[in-house]
Amino acid sequence: MKDLIDFVRATMLVMPFALFTTPGHAQDKLKVAIGQINNWENQVPTLGMAAGIFQKHKLELETFGTQGAGETLQPIISGSADIGIGVGTSGAMRAYAKGAPLRALAAGFTGTNDLFWYVRADSPIKNLKDLTESNTIAYSTNGSSSNNIVLGFVKMLGVKAKPTPTGGPPATFTLVMSGQVDVGWGAPPLGVEEAQAGKIRIIARGSDLTETRNQTVRVVVVNADALKARPEVMVRFMQAYRETWNWLYLSPDAIKLYAEKVKKSEDVVRQTLKEFYPKEAIDPDRVQDIDKVMADAVSLKFLDAPLTPDQVKDFFQLQKK
Repeated sequence: MKDLIDFVRATMLVMPFALFTTPGHAQDKLKVAIGQINNWENQVPTLGMAAGIFQKHKLELETFGTQGAGETLQPIISGSADIGIGVGTSGAMRAYAKGAPLRALAAGFTGTNDLFWYVRADSPIKNLKDLTESNTIAYSTNGSSSNNIVLGFVKMLGVKAKPTPTGGPPATFTLVMSGQVDVGWGAPPLGVEEAQAGKIRIIARGSDLTETRNQTVRVVVVNADALKARPEVMVRFMQAYRETWNWLYLSPDAIKLYAEKVKKSEDVVRQTLKEFYPKEAIDPDRVQDIDKVMADAVSLKFLDAPLTPDQVKDFFQLQKK
């Protein structure tokens, strides 16, 4: 994996303030990069804005989607975005260890039960053990949690297929159905109806790697310079983030808005949350098993060595409630 700093693009600094519609009030602008922008666990910024929660905290978010953690890290490192959502913890630590100006602002997702791997219904592949060197198995981008899990399949479960970056779930689905990739990766609700309809067959879950079941595998990252320059803004961001996280699981409006966004029925969304996305999995203050995250990252060659205790303390800049 190339040094992520090599991907740094021309800096486009975000203007710190924007006029609010009500005279006498100003909203702070934050530019937010979101890996897999349609995944439920990454909905806090977009649905929180739709519900007016971030505006209540005098924040205006400009959000845009990426194909995964690798693409999300680039604008954070360059400073052209302030905050990144859905970044693999190992990939973020790798960038930090190499000197990238980023920190972890919150937990993004704890556990690996949300990601799954699948084949076409007519595929002769029944499980991961059926894969050979001639097969391909998908992940999103380098440094993502799906990348980390696929490498874990290879190293820990002896999977022999070639790991292949395919971008987000929609693009991956097209590649699998057209026969260009043997095993695709997915995140619900995308793929749930297709599996129920018999178009695809799920053959593995991220939780098949038992060591990762309680690990915080994704984090919310922030540009270190933006955090240093505007700490009070980041505190308000996390206040709004926590409020939105609670709202997502309490308000039927959240399910309705999300169902409309991803063009799925509300029943499918409810079933998806029940099976794949318990509230505690996306608790922004739940950071767990970081020593195991780093040990696995070293084993899978994401990190040359674990971060030191001082580095871990510096990397995690969780904002107070």
